[in-house]
Amino acid sequence: MPRWKALPDELDPQVKEFATQLRRLVDRSGMSVAALSDRTGYARTSWERYLSGRLLAPKGAVVALAEVTGTDPVHLTTMWELAERAWSRSEMRHDMTMEAIRISQARAALGEFGAPPATSSSDAGGGKAPRRSASALAIPGIAGPAGVSPTIPPQPTAPEANRREGAGGSRGPVTPAAPPGGGGRRLTMFLAGVVGVVVVVAAVLFLTGGDGGGRKNQGHGASATPSTATGSGLPAGVKCAGTGCTGKDAEAMGCSGDLVTTAKTVTVGATTLEVRYSRTCGAAWGRITGAAQGDSVRVTAGTTTERGDITATGDTIAYTPMVAVRDAAAAKACATLASGQRGCTT
Repeated sequence: MPRWKALPDELDPQVKEFATQLRRLVDRSGMSVAALSDRTGYARTSWERYLSGRLLAPKGAVVALAEVTGTDPVHLTTMWELAERAWSRSEMRHDMTMEAIRISQARAALGEFGAPPATSSSDAGGGKAPRRSASALAIPGIAGPAGVSPTIPPQPTAPEANRREGAGGSRGPVTPAAPPGGGGRRLTMFLAGVVGVVVVVAAVLFLTGGDGGGRKNQGHGASATPSTATGSGLPAGVKCAGTGCTGKDAEAMGCSGDLVTTAKTVTVGATTLEVRYSRTCGAAWGRITGAAQGDSVRVTAGTTTERGDITATGDTIAYTPMVAVRDAAAAKACATLASGQRGCTT
């Protein structure tokens, strides 16, 4: 029976190649996953995710693996950088797909407020049954992200007034409920057009990095202040979002694992300092790996600062509680080593 399960087919080729290379190094070393965890300081469950392709290993873990297997870390981190870019592209495609779904739902919701088309005077005078519209009103214009062009659901076309008129025969002209000329439909088309323009502008800013910060705006429509909502809309297992996460443990709140990425990395002496960011939770935290007793890490976002320390002998990893952020660029992590050396991310 093979030691490793097949990697997911949907993985990007560069990510799959990188995960395969990690497996080769582990096989060549003869270590089990548990032994690898002990030697590198990263949890066994984390290595299982890295080696199965469910999560991209952070740079610190890659460097630690190179050290314990006697591999050149330069070549391995080069492969990691290529895989990290491919992983980010996959996340972007997923975000665009989710955005398209939200826009489709928004347009459908707007269609519910459109007024029904007015009944012509000839229909009213002759007692004819009102003519129904097509099953769905397609809004011409610019398609949403990922090529999705949502349509407005069917609108009500038989008002109670028209049904009473047909039942009572020809009683003379009846004043239509909506203004002549389909004013309600024009209002619906206008609102849908406005939504389409907003979507296009947001997509252009997202794809071109218009904020000058790379992936700063990854999370379309984020409010100026991190959300405090912790109820519906969060994935299963996630227990907080935005300011509700400040001061709390990322793993306990379900913000780690597949929901976290390494936004920034810097080396301070022999210690790797990282800013860890969960867009789902709207929060970031600092982490140090390859550290020693007496080393500390802190993360700052605005006026909020959280701190983590290594106090036990033999521990090599420390991380801070979370701070709420609009995006990863808003967080800055700093490490202070027991030797007095200090360094921060940009």
